Amino acid sequence: MKRRGVCWLLVAAVLLASAGCRRHTEQSLFPRSGEAVGWVRTGDLRTFAADDLWKYIDGEAERYMKAGVQSAATADYKFRDRFDAAVDIYTMQDAKGAAAILESEASIDVKPLQLGDEARLHSQSLVFRKGIYLTRIVAYEELPETQPALVQLGRAVEARLAGR
Repeated sequence: MKRRGVCWLLVAAVLLASAGCRRHTEQSLFPRSGEAVGWVRTGDLRTFAADDLWKYIDGEAERYMKAGVQSAATADYKFRDRFDAAVDIYTMQDAKGAAAILESEASIDVKPLQLGDEARLHSQSLVFRKGIYLTRIVAYEELPETQPALVQLGRAVEARLAGR
C-alpha cells in the first residue's frame, strides 16, 4: 500500500513538472522587454491548451482545432507608450496546420513580407508562420509607426522561434 502511494506521488510530480516545462518553453517564445527596440512586455503570459482555446478565441477555436492546434500562448506589449499590442503564438501539430490557418485568412489590403516561412502585414496586424508556429501580432491603434513597429516585434519573435 505504501508503494502505491509513493507511485502516485511520483506520477503527480512528473505531471506538475511537465506542465511547468511547457509554460517555461512557451515563455521562451516571447521576446523580453527591449529585445525589440521600443517594445516593453506588459502583464503575464497566458496559455491555453487546445481544448480550452475557445476561452480565448471563441468562434474561431474550431478552425484552429481542425488545423491541429496543440496550444496557444499570448502576451501583451506596449510600444514606446504610444500603443498596445497582443502577441499570440499558436503551436500546431505540424507546419501544414500553421499554413492552413494563414492561407484561410483574408488577403485583402495585405503586404507580403519576408518573415518566417510566410507573412502578411495588415494595417494593424502581422501574421506569420514559421515551422509549427503561427504568430499573430495585433496593435490596438493605427499610427504611422504601427506597421514598422509590428515588423520589428515580429522579427524578435521570429528570432525566438528560430531556436526551436
